[in-house]
Formats: sequence, structure tokens, C-alpha cells
Amino acid sequence: MSSARHTQEPTRGERPAHPVISAHRVEGTPVFNQDGALIGNINDLMIEKVSGQIASATMSCRAVLGVGGGRFPIPWSMLTYDTHFKGYVVDEQKLHDARSLKGDHGQESDLPWRDDVYGYWDTLRYWK
Repeated sequence: MSSARHTQEPTRGERPAHPVISAHRVEGTPVFNQDGALIGNINDLMIEKVSGQIASATMSCRAVLGVGGGRFPIPWSMLTYDTHFKGYVVDEQKLHDARSLKGDHGQESDLPWRDDVYGYWDTLRYWK
């Protein structure tokens, strides 16, 4: 991945022209830090079976700012879609100590593990 930077002001919060998107189109969507530098891509979505709510996105990232590359589960509420970047924005500093995925996605169905991830990101748990 390149370390491309975008120079225009982000347009977070604006409604995209197409507000609903297929899950397979989200895969591969770029993820930027708050300064507009590309830091990774969405490679999977975790969807709660009963409610249909998106629980988290799995982000693949390269090693940046002391954050080792890997796959990170990020609560969906912590990603902001930016219509100018045509991608998501996440707090890169929070990735520094975030839990990464090991192997397959099995641990995401483990409630204590999910609770720890959501606690780290300091966001409401969708299951409570």
C-alpha cells in the first residue's frame, strides 16, 4: 500500500450519493488516518446474525507509526466514512495498542474477547 496523502479537507458526515452498499463492495475499501494517509483496507465485515447489525470491520494494515501490520477488528461505530476520500477514517493512534486477530475469526464470537475489544475502543457494545 502506498502512503498516499490527501490534501483536501475531509467531508465526514456528508451523505454519500449511495448511502447503502453491498458487503462485498466494502471489502477492499481504503482506511485513512485523520490526516488523510492511507493506513489499510477493510477486508471483512462481522454481522450479528439475529439483528443484522454490523458488529465490526476487520482492517488489514501495514506497519505504521510503531503499529505492526496485521488484521484488526474495529467496532463499526469507530469508522467514519469520508465522501472525499471514498474510504473510512479511523483514529490511527488507537490502533497502536489495539487487539489484532490471530488466525481465523473464531475469537470474535467469544463474548469476553468482544467485550475487551469494545472496551478498548471505548464504544457501546451492540449486544447490550
